[in-house]
Amino acid sequence: MMSPVLGVSFLALVLSGGAWAFAPIGGGASTHVSITGTAVLQKVTEVCRAIAETEGRDFTPTGNSAEELVQACLGPKATGEVSAAKFKSALNEIYIQNGQVDRDFVNSPAHHFNSEAFALGRRLITDGVASIKANVQRENFQAARETLGRVLHTLQDFYSHSNWVDLGYTEPYANLIRPDLPLENLADVSTPTCSDCVSGGFCSNSILPNILNEKKLTSGYMGIFSAAKPEGKCSHGGAADLTSSEVPRGGISKDERRSDNVALHTAAVTVATTATLRLLDDIRGAAGDNNYLRFMGIARSAVVAFVIDTTGSMKDDILEAKRVVNEIIDSKKGTQDEPSQYILVPFNDPKFGPLIRTTNPDVMKTEIAKLKADGGGDLPEMCLSGLQLALTGAPASSHIYVFTDAVAKDIALRDTILALIRSTKSTVSFFMTGAGAGARRRRSGVESRAATFETYKDLALASGGQAIGVTKENLPQATDVIIDSSTSALVTVLQRARNPGKAETFSFLLDESLNNITIYITGKSLTFTLKNPAGVTQKQNEVNGELGTVQTVGNLFRVRLASNKQTGLWEISMNSNQPYTLKVTGQSTIAFIYDFVETFDGPHPGYALISGRPQAGMPAMLLVSVLGRKGPASVKVANVALVTVSGSEVVSGALEDMGNGEILVTVTNVPAGEFVVLLNGTDVVSSTVFQRQSTTQMSVSKVTIKAVVDRSMEPGKTFTLPFTVMTDATGGSYTISARNDRDFKMNVPGSIDVTTGGNATGELTITVPANTPSGTDVTLTIEAVAPGASDSNYAVLRLSVVTKVTDFTPPQCEVVSVSSVDCPADPAACSSAFWQLSANMTDGVNGTGIASLTHRQGVGSLTHTDLKQMVVAAAFNASCCSLTVELVALDKAMNVGTCLYTTKVTDVTPPQCEVVSVSSVDCPADPAACNSAFWQLSANLTDGVNGTGIASLTHLQGVGSLTHTDLKQMVVAAAFNASCCSLTVELVAVDKAMNVGTCLYTTKVTDFTPPQCEVVSVSVVDCPADPAACSSAFWQLSANLTDGVNGTGIASLTHLQGVGSLTHTDLKQTVVAAAFNASCCSLTVELEAVDKAMNVGTCRFSIVRNAGPPSMALSLPLLVCLLVSAFFTTSLRDLLI
Repeated sequence: MMSPVLGVSFLALVLSGGAWAFAPIGGGASTHVSITGTAVLQKVTEVCRAIAETEGRDFTPTGNSAEELVQACLGPKATGEVSAAKFKSALNEIYIQNGQVDRDFVNSPAHHFNSEAFALGRRLITDGVASIKANVQRENFQAARETLGRVLHTLQDFYSHSNWVDLGYTEPYANLIRPDLPLENLADVSTPTCSDCVSGGFCSNSILPNILNEKKLTSGYMGIFSAAKPEGKCSHGGAADLTSSEVPRGGISKDERRSDNVALHTAAVTVATTATLRLLDDIRGAAGDNNYLRFMGIARSAVVAFVIDTTGSMKDDILEAKRVVNEIIDSKKGTQDEPSQYILVPFNDPKFGPLIRTTNPDVMKTEIAKLKADGGGDLPEMCLSGLQLALTGAPASSHIYVFTDAVAKDIALRDTILALIRSTKSTVSFFMTGAGAGARRRRSGVESRAATFETYKDLALASGGQAIGVTKENLPQATDVIIDSSTSALVTVLQRARNPGKAETFSFLLDESLNNITIYITGKSLTFTLKNPAGVTQKQNEVNGELGTVQTVGNLFRVRLASNKQTGLWEISMNSNQPYTLKVTGQSTIAFIYDFVETFDGPHPGYALISGRPQAGMPAMLLVSVLGRKGPASVKVANVALVTVSGSEVVSGALEDMGNGEILVTVTNVPAGEFVVLLNGTDVVSSTVFQRQSTTQMSVSKVTIKAVVDRSMEPGKTFTLPFTVMTDATGGSYTISARNDRDFKMNVPGSIDVTTGGNATGELTITVPANTPSGTDVTLTIEAVAPGASDSNYAVLRLSVVTKVTDFTPPQCEVVSVSSVDCPADPAACSSAFWQLSANMTDGVNGTGIASLTHRQGVGSLTHTDLKQMVVAAAFNASCCSLTVELVALDKAMNVGTCLYTTKVTDVTPPQCEVVSVSSVDCPADPAACNSAFWQLSANLTDGVNGTGIASLTHLQGVGSLTHTDLKQMVVAAAFNASCCSLTVELVAVDKAMNVGTCLYTTKVTDFTPPQCEVVSVSVVDCPADPAACSSAFWQLSANLTDGVNGTGIASLTHLQGVGSLTHTDLKQTVVAAAFNASCCSLTVELEAVDKAMNVGTCRFSIVRNAGPPSMALSLPLLVCLLVSAFFTTSLRDLLI
């Protein structure tokens, strides 16, 4: 379980602010985002901790941010930078889809459990959960996350829109996620449920007493376009609900926190959060812990994706791709740079694919080793078809590498590829080993007029990748780019392109967090000069310069900066009249992710993701998530701007802090042409300014195309999808095209007539083959092109294929026996004792059968009989170091059944405490001086031979610092340090059986005696009577000082009333010898000694000019000292002679 501090802190941080509402997004501690975020973070924390326990390592997040959670979860497994970008992106996908339910389904009672639509609402949840589980099983995580966001919105709305918490329930309604259980005690349509709220707003106690007494379940009716509702029924309430003005007036919604519903609103938030946790736990059970973390984006950031031409002339290229893959796998194993996933897509002509996707590096080695160069003949190949598979099959923001020596035959896919690049924000780099338009000789009559190598360069530039043209002989030198970018926490600092080329100087900021900084330049006939902040320069022909190394291969310059790079403003001056590109990258956990969004109105307004290009003529809005080394609080954003890659236009946006590192950016005047996002800020950790840039180019359009996915597809059936095309420009016939990455049969209208400034609706159909596996995701791209191809836009949608589920009953578990063993209370002895649990698992007579049986919350071994049997016998064996086990049975319909058991240790004896020592110090009697003196207590604590072990050790009744050795030890040594302002301490030890033992001690003040002073000698000198001559004569006093046998010791020795120099021996000595030297201009000295108990003793002495022997004037304390001191060896009479 997540610690209370982590949970509460995250709840406060997700979206802090003044609003308290079940709103889609925005400030407040009870938005859908905050409820979802709290539950997601807590469940991820639980899973990370469980995996760490299984692996025998600690799980200790240093804070409550997403960045620190990912670091704790992944960091200890390998060395290197750990980026939380995937996790934050996954969270944003869930949040955005959650919020969009309030836009896409604003008038759907089922999506919000309005109007007593309980059966339909539950159907949405259970169908959605089935789709999520099927997608996760096939590793289609993005489709699963998008569905999860929508499902959670509906689930959470149940507790706000129904009377569940009004009925006094404090636990979630389990039947909402269990379709095998009935929805009970529902108020029927003819049963009145509310009394009239005369004020017309919200009234407390609106629900009729008989509804509450009989525990009848109801929800408020919501009318956005109509005020009609059944007689006597409750309304949802609020200004947007037209039914709330009809008797009975008012509403029972707990969306907002109001004076009349504070307790109910808080209860709804609490139960909705718990319900979210339980649904996530059900998905976790179906996915397994490791896949659940991948589903949530907790994975190393590097992904290796290869799209490889396997036609006859590609033999050398394939060999080089194999070498690179093997080098990446072998060199990066055990580091954070080790890829979390490998993707391979071969293409030929006319075939392409299949998509091979694996997390196992050995599988990747085997699959790429199978590739052979064969076939082809004519020049163009199915390159873009293979690239389409990679873009839809790889995680978002992946780096994809295409190897080919031929232009694309399937050039018609170009716009689809551009749409997918923009949608996924993936980077595509091409390694082109063809000469000019291709290496192979063209077959007569098949020359491609449209497809050239420029197509690859355009696609690379649009994605932020490289288009590298090299000979086959030099290809091994160029593939270092793949090694560079197959790393964790890769960020882009700068990217620019010029076509045609020109002389220009580009500046960029390098901050302290950046490592492995590399500059890539592609182009021909160019020169450049790199300059660091100190003015040191290096040119392109200096292979090993002061600033780094320069590698040249084909059209690529690769500059690797030296590790001792300077932070600050760098410059690179380019000079060429040919097209060129420039890119600066590095490794850093300071990064940002972003999405273009638009506002929507309604009962709960919010922000929705723009699937295609933003609308022209309107301000562009972005939701930007900033990641810092220690969470979002460790960075300060100064500016976010849109920058043209091929120009010099920079347009800054207005920033609105949404909380927890989320920033809403509004750019009023959007640049014309293609642009990227540039972010500048300060790294609080190092106090250096930083610069980061997105890689994917974007532009605006006057055309908009929208479609909403409201359900999954079913094998063997035709799916109909409506869509809408809108324009702010001249109307006419808009060309419509659509493609899906599974090549499913589609019927798409060729065109739609749209009026000027208007919109039109069409629909397409997709026929899903009957043999399509459940959990398959389909990426659909729809494009609308304006008349004359003057403008266009697209929408990219992910749909899921899910087989209809008929088995909703989870497997059942029965504990048969537990081995009779008493686990030792001594944790040190736990590994030598063992216990065993035996259980029977069954999926029932009508179930689909148990598909898998695993365990969690326990470190041990699980064995079981054949899963095909009606009753599966399971045995779990563990040492007494692991006292709890949870068996998880998953049936073939993805229903999850669990069995939780904890063996017991009997311990009723509290921990024992023994004070070992107290530091020898006397605290001062003067309370004003207590801050400067300290004492220490040392104690040993133990829980005995048969105890369960000490679980916690704290202190009460004392202000100080407590340290202790490892609580797992048999004897825990504790040390309490405090100033003398706090004289009492109580140590409190709690063992694992919750027994409490205490240790109370009070130190004492016993030293009230001031230090004693004895004048040993005074140098014999006659000081001149003439004051003008005093500076040429000197005198010296020698004295011994002591704090007595029982004193605390002298802490300081100074002099007063004298101008001269005082020296003394070590103050730690029992007798401190002091010497005071002065000229005859200063005839008096007073020595002051302070002991560690702050008692003060003084010694005052004066001489007389030309008056014979020196005289001594004694202060009262000194006179007392002289009379009682046992250290004087001469008499008072002797001193005065």
